[in-house]
Amino acid sequence: AHAERIGSLHRAQISGAVRMTHKSLLKVDARTKKRNAAEKRFKTYGFAAIIVSMLALVTLLTSVIGTGASAFKQTYATVTVQLPEDKLDKSGVRDIDVMKKVTTIGYAKILNQGLTDTVAATGIATELSTKDIGGMLSKEAAATIRDHILANPDLIGQEVTLDLLMNGRTDGYFKGRVTMESAALDSNTSPEELALAQALADADIVHTKFNWAFLTNPDASDQRPEAAGLGVAILGSLYMMIIVLVVSLPIGVAASIYLEEFAPKNRWTDLIEVNISNLAAVPSIVYGILGLAIFINFMEFNQSSPLVGGLVLSLMTLPRIIIPARAALKSVPPSIRDAALGVGASKMQSLFHHVLPLAAPGILTGVIIGLGQALGETAPLLLIGMVAFVREYPAAYTPDAGLFGEASTALPVQVFNWTQRADPGFVERASGAIITLLIFLLIMNAVTIFLRRKFERRW
Repeated sequence: AHAERIGSLHRAQISGAVRMTHKSLLKVDARTKKRNAAEKRFKTYGFAAIIVSMLALVTLLTSVIGTGASAFKQTYATVTVQLPEDKLDKSGVRDIDVMKKVTTIGYAKILNQGLTDTVAATGIATELSTKDIGGMLSKEAAATIRDHILANPDLIGQEVTLDLLMNGRTDGYFKGRVTMESAALDSNTSPEELALAQALADADIVHTKFNWAFLTNPDASDQRPEAAGLGVAILGSLYMMIIVLVVSLPIGVAASIYLEEFAPKNRWTDLIEVNISNLAAVPSIVYGILGLAIFINFMEFNQSSPLVGGLVLSLMTLPRIIIPARAALKSVPPSIRDAALGVGASKMQSLFHHVLPLAAPGILTGVIIGLGQALGETAPLLLIGMVAFVREYPAAYTPDAGLFGEASTALPVQVFNWTQRADPGFVERASGAIITLLIFLLIMNAVTIFLRRKFERRW
């Protein structure tokens, strides 16, 4: 009976303790409320960070596209021009050497008269002189028609109709960059010239069309923003990316394979790994200083050549390829290696037949991202002198001589160059070059996604 009373007392105590500690699952206590509130705050912070990032991206793209989209359009005038033989070929035998003695000044006078006659033929009344009317054309127009005549000397003595560039101010008027009020304060144009340009546009003499020349023409002088193009810069960037790919891909992949698959784990490999990680964080301008010291001062390569630029960018890209390549190799399960070795494969066969194909998507992703970063670098190229003004496609700009010989430029350097010029037309050109660079980077990232999804293997 005593034992029963003690057991009953214990059961009562346990039951009371259970009643005191028992809490309903439907009732949220203070600690749970606090955790839920912290979770909600964290989600809010993350969502706000995404919104801020998207707004910054939209603002950036809106600013760049709003300023640079007009660079892909250009204003031209359809002008009928007489090509008198007594002014363009006094010898009368179509000798190119004699015809070359006629400078662009002589062709400019012919163009001025041609545009004046075109205005008169449309019946548009104006008080502007022949010189002022001809000044509405770009200074590049005279060089354009001169090159056209030298390439086709049989046109001399005939009447030809050509689409010729209008000058930067007239072009800016049709793009909304120049107004009548600003023209009144500008020594390079006048409201009367803009009014005449508008009348010619109404008569379908002046028109705006897509500007393919922006992607194919070389750079132009400070006085001819309407004629400036990205042709040489695009070609220079292409040459440098070829060099970066040829140099960085085999060296970077080989280094990552050795460090991940063959190197012993000791203090030396640890030191190498730490230095590779540090090199990936080194500012790009440091690589420019290194390239200046090694490739130009010591090895005496041609300054501003694509070879030097490509080698400098290769040094900068190597650690950015090695790190993701090692991560891709490490992500392959050890069971793949063990299975290959278990059926009699050698270490090299296991690596090249099984591990490397499975790691290929990650390696290719790292390579393309590294190339994309190299494509947008400016600081190291400035230090090795790739700010040269390249007015024409060099005669030796072929895949062999162009890589090693003549001066070149690149897309990001061209952007920097144009932003340093005073004419507002170059600001438009610089933004257009940024759009072109972003399109190239977008294509490279799309290729990265495609390769990853195409070759990715799941296990």
